[in-house]
Amino acid sequence: MSFPWLSVMLFLPIAGALVVMVLPGAGSALHKQVALGTSLLTLAVGVALAIRYDSGSSAAYQFTEQHEWIKSFGAHYALGVDGVGLTLVMLTVILAPVVILASWNDAEGGRWSPKAFFAWMLALEGLAVGVFAATDVFLFYVFFEATLIPIYFLIGGFGGPTRARASVKFLLYSLAGGLIMLASVIGLYVESARHQGGRASGGATYLVTELAKIDFGTDVGRWLFLGFFVAFAIKAPMFPVHTWLPDTTEAATPGTSVMLVSVLDKIGTFGMLRFCLELFPEASKWATPAVVVFAVISIVYGALMAIGSDNIPRLIAYTSVSHFGFIVLGIFVMNSQGLSGANLYMFNHGLSTAALFLVTGFLISRRGSALISDFGGVEKVAPVLAGIFLIAGLSSLSLPGLSPFVSEFLVIVGAFSYSHVAAAFAVSGIVLAAIYILFMYQRTMTGPTRDEVAGMKDLGTREVAALAPVLLLIVILGFFPKPLLSVINPSVDHTLERVQKHDPAPEVPLPTSTGSSLQEGAHE
Repeated sequence: MSFPWLSVMLFLPIAGALVVMVLPGAGSALHKQVALGTSLLTLAVGVALAIRYDSGSSAAYQFTEQHEWIKSFGAHYALGVDGVGLTLVMLTVILAPVVILASWNDAEGGRWSPKAFFAWMLALEGLAVGVFAATDVFLFYVFFEATLIPIYFLIGGFGGPTRARASVKFLLYSLAGGLIMLASVIGLYVESARHQGGRASGGATYLVTELAKIDFGTDVGRWLFLGFFVAFAIKAPMFPVHTWLPDTTEAATPGTSVMLVSVLDKIGTFGMLRFCLELFPEASKWATPAVVVFAVISIVYGALMAIGSDNIPRLIAYTSVSHFGFIVLGIFVMNSQGLSGANLYMFNHGLSTAALFLVTGFLISRRGSALISDFGGVEKVAPVLAGIFLIAGLSSLSLPGLSPFVSEFLVIVGAFSYSHVAAAFAVSGIVLAAIYILFMYQRTMTGPTRDEVAGMKDLGTREVAALAPVLLLIVILGFFPKPLLSVINPSVDHTLERVQKHDPAPEVPLPTSTGSSLQEGAHE
């Protein structure tokens, strides 16, 4: 039996959370050290797993584990990762220690003790790994819903004065999406039982590899697709089911916002790839025109709302609505450039948004205000903070040389292959991104130094250490994205094969009659 890498990465943070909770005291340094040590150990396991991943393998999933769980449901404890799942698992385990280190003092003054904050963070990390590694639909649904528990308490127990309202709104939206998806999960059970689960032994199954063999038919497949897609669109979030996100990020701590937007919201776009396209290829192609329209609306609407926002966390939330529009657009144009760009974008957006949330969190905690209009001239008193803010902002607007640029470029190329009109509107989102990022930087960092920020302290060693790994990855992957693309591209090829899509053949003009005559003369 091979080593259960994914189970270790799943249960290690959850075990660490239990240890943090049973340690005596309300929130001593020991609780934080145990949480940080657990997350770093999980990261080490993740790095070892990534090194062992074989990008040239023909297997659909690697590091697979499969055990019968609920026989009457056909449910299994089944884990495995392809290139897409691996990148998102790695994003999770990379950001967890970054968030814990950056949030060292953020839990003070919360509704509960600080140790609860770090315990919920570790639990969230483990459950997120489970979501991205599950290869059984029922197990995925369990993890999908279970992630709501720690993030709800992280939002409602810590953060700003509107945290109670924001946490309830988040929970209602998420539960509504989960309930709709549950109908499709039940439908999968019925249909797989009717088709004998694609197995000679008969009976229902929730294994993704078995469900992919079933032809659900046009009408049934489209209804099942809609149940999954609506839940994933809420989670992503896409226009018009996005309104919970700005309220949540405004109320949550920066670390909570990172885990929510950079990690958990990726469940939506990951689910579109893993379940919508893989299980319902005909329905996905049927829905493509409408999905592309909503993706383009999300790009432009999110950017315009960000330009009009005076609250920094709300602005970043709206930028993510725009960025998720790019990701969904790349998925549903269904060509290799778009899909590769969308998969790469999920990872790179997680890095850039994490850097932006954390550095602005440090800024807000020093000033005691999240309003852009309350700042000015910060770069003169806190140059390191201003410099990192600039790098994070430029990354968010996809500056060439930083990692999101490659992702966005590939999505745009894929969009142009699908529709020049959709691509043209998507390109406008790039221009609008420059406006909202540079205006925010200009109004907060440049100009005369306001009296309220004149005594602001620059970033300390711990804060710089927390941000350094993220910034380093943003720069390295900006110049050398091949390690990620080499892992992602085989999964993209598999998805295109599943939806029976191929990149359009290049148009080569035929030689003119004059050119042909010249060639014939030369031959003679």
